[in-house]
Amino acid sequence: MRPVTAIAVAALLAVASAASAAAPPPARAVPAAFYSGRWYEIARVPNLGQRDCQAPRSEFTPIGGGGDVAFISTTGEFVVRQICRKGSADGPAKVISTKGRVLPGSRNARFEMVFLGGVKTQEYWVLDTAADGGWAIMATPGGNYVWLLSRRPSMSEAARAAAVARIRALGYGQTLEFPAQG
Repeated sequence: MRPVTAIAVAALLAVASAASAAAPPPARAVPAAFYSGRWYEIARVPNLGQRDCQAPRSEFTPIGGGGDVAFISTTGEFVVRQICRKGSADGPAKVISTKGRVLPGSRNARFEMVFLGGVKTQEYWVLDTAADGGWAIMATPGGNYVWLLSRRPSMSEAARAAAVARIRALGYGQTLEFPAQG
């Protein structure tokens, strides 16, 4: 199985790139709403799992709690549908669905997702979010991979520059790529 989509699958199967020492631990709580709705990938550290992946997005749906974003207090589980378009923003879509859960005691800032029928589990950290919930910075704990996500398919130049500056301030010096959006 060759994943070609989304934020989490890329980290799972990617070949290591130049790594920073480690991701800083999440510094603050993350709103439960992070785990519900659509996120567009604005930037990422290049990786083999997302090679030629354009217009990537992830759609989070809570499990339990009646679909309410307050679900984290009940089960902490969610389903993620990850979509990537091959070659261009209107290229053929590849879709992968997986399950995840918020890790207890993490103030919603750490979660894990399972892949390959439960054979592989990968942890992710939400390192920062915009005050209005419009963007988020997510990374793997080892510091190798980072993603800038947005609730919209594009960000203003000023907002994107500020978010990238925040990524750099968190210690990520790797090259970032900016996939085309539809």
